[in-house]
Formats: sequence, structure tokens, C-alpha cells
Amino acid sequence: MLKLFTLLVVAGIASPALANDTLAEIKTGGLIFAQSDDVSMAEEDLFISASEVRVDYVFENSSDKDVESLVAFPMPDISGQVDNNSAISDYDSDNFLHFSTQQDGRPITAKLQQRVVSLGIDVTDELTKQGIPVLPYSQKTTEALAKLPETVRKDWIARGLVYPMGAGDAAGVDLVPLWTLRSTYWWRTTFPAKMKVSVQHRYKPAVGGTVAISFLEDGEPKGERFEEYSRKYCLDGDFVRVAQQRAREAEAGGANYTESWISYVLSTGANWAGPIKRFQLTIDKGKPGSLISFCGSNVQKIGPTTFRMTAVDFDPSKDLDILILNPPETAQ
Repeated sequence: MLKLFTLLVVAGIASPALANDTLAEIKTGGLIFAQSDDVSMAEEDLFISASEVRVDYVFENSSDKDVESLVAFPMPDISGQVDNNSAISDYDSDNFLHFSTQQDGRPITAKLQQRVVSLGIDVTDELTKQGIPVLPYSQKTTEALAKLPETVRKDWIARGLVYPMGAGDAAGVDLVPLWTLRSTYWWRTTFPAKMKVSVQHRYKPAVGGTVAISFLEDGEPKGERFEEYSRKYCLDGDFVRVAQQRAREAEAGGANYTESWISYVLSTGANWAGPIKRFQLTIDKGKPGSLISFCGSNVQKIGPTTFRMTAVDFDPSKDLDILILNPPETAQ
């Protein structure tokens, strides 16, 4: 059971570049393994910052036979929309989170499966037939959609695959993708009998945020958004009071504090035998000057910008959400 844990720290991370008022964070998690009653997770060491997520696993095969397994890393779904507020920064790369993995120190070359879905229907083959890249926000996709035959254009608009930005569905009107891209990296591996295997993977998180403190209503801790934040990030009284003070300073002519959101799916792929024998979570806030709040237990400050939570026989049943209030650049 996670207890409330809120840190009031002079901490900070670089706030995301916000084209609009808000960028939506995108939840990611760890690796998914095929179900096995013989392989247990001896250790999981999870590191989270605004610039990198690192996950180091140690698996142990307790049986007297080798266990072959399929391993997958599901990338977050990318859904096209008219007003793009996604925090993904690399829209032209299939590996838009810069995912990489190793096993026992050796790089793994993972295969990539990508499927495109619109209104619950798989339309991957149709995009392939028309030569349309699957990445919704890629510049190459925009250019390819502009060359669609008129009959295909009208059909895709009618079916909700694309949206015409302009008057009608005439040629020359920009088409905005509305489909959802589902991407998964996967590979096969072997857990040798009576042996431990280490697996590491890295990626860049998609950090969301706002250009101001958004959970106060007229400077007061009330309203639906405040209630949502209280549940999601385990806000406590001290955190809220300092946030109110920072908001008042901004109203008096100072610069706004901004919010950053980082989410991690802790419960992803718990297909191994038993709980995680040893679990360690480290969160790095980046720079001094921020307020940070998240739900956790037995958390200790281990460095100027780092905080650690440890647990034994850990059963991940709840996802992790982190809120950081970033000070103006001049107050870092």
C-alpha cells in the first residue's frame, strides 16, 4: 500500500517546450515478458528523470531447464488529432522514445511491429498500399497525404482516417491524420536453468506540463482539478501552501511557475513468478528550485536532486505519477 509522500524541496527540472498552454504526458512502462512460473524477478532498479528512464532487471530461472521467452516493449499509442498537444518531441522517427536494450551487457536488436487503427479497425495495409507513412505527425506523412488520389481522399475523410483542414474535401486542403499508431519492439530470449540474467533498457520519457500552476482555483485549493491532483500526486498541506505563495508572487508581477508531469506504468507485464524480491526506485528532480510531489513509501533523499524508495517482495499494483513545479529560469 503506497503511503502519501510529498517532498518540499528546492528542486527542479527543465520545463518542456510548450507550443500551447499544455502538453499531455504519455504514459510508458517497462518490459513485458511471456508468462512463466519458473522465472522470477530478483531485482528491479528503476530510475526516472525528465530526460531519461532507466530500468535494470535481474531475472532468475529457478527451474532445471532453460526457459525461452518472448520479450516486448510496447511504445505508447500515438493518436492523430487536429490540435496536437502530445509531448513527443521526435515525430519523424519510428523509435520516437529512443528506446534501447541490453541483456547481460550485450545490445539487443529488437524487431519493430507497427499497426495503424482507426475507429477500432486495422487500416495498416491501406496506408501501405497508398505509400503513407504510419507516423501521424511526421512531415513525410503530411507530404504523402497531399498526393492521395481524390477518390481515396474522400473515402478516408468519410471514414474518419483524416480530417480536412480547410473548406470541404477538395484537393489542396491539408489532411490531418486521425488514426492511432501502435508500436511494439520485441525479441526472443532464453533464461538459462538455475541462472540469473540481467536486462537493461533505456528511453526518453514524454514529459507533459503547463505554463502555470493549474490546480488552484482563484488561488485556492479547491475544484475538480485540485481534487484530481490530490489523488494522483498525493498533495499535502505544505506543498499546497507553498504553491499558493508562488502563485501569489506571479500575480504580483513575478514569472509563473510551470508544471511538469511524468508518468510510469509500474504494473506493466507482471508475468513472472511471485513478487519482485527487491525493488528500488530513484527519482532525479534535475535542478534546484522546484516543488515535487508523488505517492510513495519509505522514500529518502540520497543526494541534492535524487530521492529513493526501496521495497522487498514488491507487487506493483499502482502506476507512478510525478508532479514537479518548476521555478522561472531566473530563480533556478
